[in-house]
Parts: sequence; C-alpha cells; structure tokens
Amino acid sequence: MTILPFQLFKVGLITTGNEVFYKRIEDKFGPVVTKKLEALGSSVLEQVFVPDDSEKISDTIKSLISKGAEAIVVTGGMSVDPDDVTPYGIRQTGAEIVTYGLPVLPGAMFLLAYYGEIPIMGLPGCVMYSKASILDLVLPRILCGERLVRQNLVELSHGGLCLQCPECKYPICPFGKA
Repeated sequence: MTILPFQLFKVGLITTGNEVFYKRIEDKFGPVVTKKLEALGSSVLEQVFVPDDSEKISDTIKSLISKGAEAIVVTGGMSVDPDDVTPYGIRQTGAEIVTYGLPVLPGAMFLLAYYGEIPIMGLPGCVMYSKASILDLVLPRILCGERLVRQNLVELSHGGLCLQCPECKYPICPFGKA
C-alpha cells in the first residue's frame, strides 16, 4: 500500500457546447467540478466556454496548458451523439488517449488522456447531477500525481455500479472498490 499526498493542481476547466457557449442554457458543470477540485485542495486556473468545434476545443486545451494548467477538465459533448465533438477535440491535441468509455456507472463515457504529463479528463454529463461518479473515483488519484493506465481504470468496473442510495454515503460504500 502506498499513501500519496494531494498535490495542489491548477486546473484548466473547459465547458463545451453551443447551448452553453451561446447562453441558451446555464452552465451547471462548472460549479460542481470547482467544488470537487477545491474540496481536494486544488483550484480552477480558468474556466473557458467553447462551442461545439473540435479545433477550438483542441486550441483551448493547449492555451490553458501554456498558461500553467497542470490538469485539464473538459465538460460537455462526451456522449455518442454525432454532434458531440469533445473527444475528437481532445484527440486533436495529440494527447495519448488512455480510455474513452468505462464499465462504470455513472460515468461510462469518461475519457482520460495525457498531453505529455498533463492529465486531460473528459467528463460525461452524469458528473453534473450524480453525488458520486467516475470523477470521484479518478480525481483523487490524479491529484496525488498518479499517472493512471488503462488497467487502473478497468479495475474500477468491479464495484463500478453506484447503487444510488437514498442517502449517499460515498466514499463509505462499495462504489468503485474491488
């Protein structure tokens, strides 16, 4: 067993989607992700809103990294809808894709990539409304500086179904634990 301390990451937060970018709907992702990051001692360097344009998503990721982001979180556009271009935008950076999709619910459409040493997490919509999701399983490990590989993520599938208990007691539950 190894116990690693949390590192204080400056995280670039990118919210994609025409609906949010053109202010047709309010951003609900930003406050949730910010709260989870701050609870673990990290902070949002900057939140940027980007339309459904893979090139702009890619450019924004690189821009936030050049401004000092030590991790990137991208929200929106992670499903299998043909209009959802966020995974392609992440790929366009040249980042190494570790996984896109996991047998974990909530969180099946999660994407993890690395741009050099910088982790990039593509978050599915469930993170917005689920008390516990794939983000809660992966984020603490990322913020300890652990470089996750595909096998680390596959192992989360044993116990990878959140039971949606009436009163959430995460992390004192079987969610994500082998």
